[in-house]
Amino acid sequence: MEQQIPEMDSGEKRLNELGYKQELRREMNLFKTLAISFSTMTLFTGITPLYGSSLLYAGPASLVWGWVVVSFFTWFVGIAMAEICSSFPTTGSLYFWAAHLAGPKWGPFASWCCAWLETIGLIAGIGTQAYAGSQTLQSIILLCTGTNKGGRYLAPKWLFLCMYTGLTLIWAFLNTFALEVIAFIDMISIWWQVIGGLIIVIMLPLVALSTQSASYVFTKFEMATEQTGVSSKPYAVILSFLVSQYSLYGYDAAAHLTEETKGADKNGPIAILSSIGIISLFGWAYILALTFSIHDFDYLFDTSNETAGVFVPAQILYDAFHGRYNNSTGAIILLFIIWGSFFFGGLSITTSAARVVYALSRDKGIPFSSTWRKIHPKHKVPSNAVWLCAGMCFLLGLPILIVNVVFTAITSICTIGWVGGYAVPIFARMVMAEKNFKPGPFYLGKARRPVCLVAFLWICYTCSVFLLPTLYPISWDTFNYAPVALGVGLGLIMLWWVLDARKWFKGPVRNIEIENDKI
Repeated sequence: MEQQIPEMDSGEKRLNELGYKQELRREMNLFKTLAISFSTMTLFTGITPLYGSSLLYAGPASLVWGWVVVSFFTWFVGIAMAEICSSFPTTGSLYFWAAHLAGPKWGPFASWCCAWLETIGLIAGIGTQAYAGSQTLQSIILLCTGTNKGGRYLAPKWLFLCMYTGLTLIWAFLNTFALEVIAFIDMISIWWQVIGGLIIVIMLPLVALSTQSASYVFTKFEMATEQTGVSSKPYAVILSFLVSQYSLYGYDAAAHLTEETKGADKNGPIAILSSIGIISLFGWAYILALTFSIHDFDYLFDTSNETAGVFVPAQILYDAFHGRYNNSTGAIILLFIIWGSFFFGGLSITTSAARVVYALSRDKGIPFSSTWRKIHPKHKVPSNAVWLCAGMCFLLGLPILIVNVVFTAITSICTIGWVGGYAVPIFARMVMAEKNFKPGPFYLGKARRPVCLVAFLWICYTCSVFLLPTLYPISWDTFNYAPVALGVGLGLIMLWWVLDARKWFKGPVRNIEIENDKI
């Protein structure tokens, strides 16, 4: 009896057409890929740490409607990326897309820029999750030890750095030895955030003894010039949008896992767009729940309040539960749900960052590439790349011991690098000749140019505003260090390209021979 040969997965077939052999284990289905993509964006991790500062700039209305505006433009970016992902289901994702879409002349340079932007953004992204997760844990400890007004234990800087480092090490360990566990954890993550999000969104306004009116939430414009130093209304509105722009990205995580996903040419785009849809709805609901539950706007930012004025969402939760039940147990439980979201988010971003470093190393785009591209012989994961990302994240967090503006800088670097990486393939797709593009199952057709143009312009705007000063007057304590850090880092990378890398870096390197070179 003749043995029947199983049909090759559509994603693996397209991977082979592009010149890559299947090396990673292809075992993730749509739900698992969606879970990791959703976990990378996460419901709480973007909104929670920046909610207070964005609220302070221009009041509730600007914050609430800012989410709607940013969500609208994010759809253009997601749709443009979904089309490209459908055609190029590779783990190198963005920088692989940039190389092929830009053509043989500009492909290596486009790939170089995209790869390094994405690498910087993802590694900084691990840092943002570790920092905000530590900040949430700091507030939990503070409430458990009697609050800032009774007992108080506010974690000192050295302990805060230990918490930051501990989270980074846990994520690296799990990514090295427990890929199957990660897939399971990410399945828990999506339910954790959906159920936890529903609990917070529904329970918080119900528990609060007093809630704000709809007119306050949707129409109140209130500047805090004394605290922020910002006197221009348009500028205050721009800064109040930062929480939404920081929260609504990360959906490209599905693209990084396409070599491990079944039917990736179809399931990758579905996961990208589904993640945006879920986060858009739940994120707005979360913002509304927090804003309706504000008890006293000015008291939220008072350094003598129960949470030491360091974490506005924690104070909103405390006011609601302590006001109703005369204790902070409920606030602590909900803060733990939020902390879990940071844990899941950091784990997923570590997974994505390691895949990008592995893919770039596979194409010899990182010093000592032969080391970072090695696959763990037993677990079949890029373990060395995982620990490189963890080490860089640790170095990024060391200034915690010295300065107080670390989170602002890391957030800006993360957003500009991560979102800036989206711009390169989207721009290349917009200007390339259509005859050179082999569409996948998800195809925009004639709509691709207007969609890509709006997406590209929005990304340029997003990157620009994260370089702006966020507090005035500008001093060493309020200065946004992101432009300096990015300027030095990207300057060195471009100098490396001009002096050396352009001579040998050709973008993605095929590891199997194919007959047809058409992309």
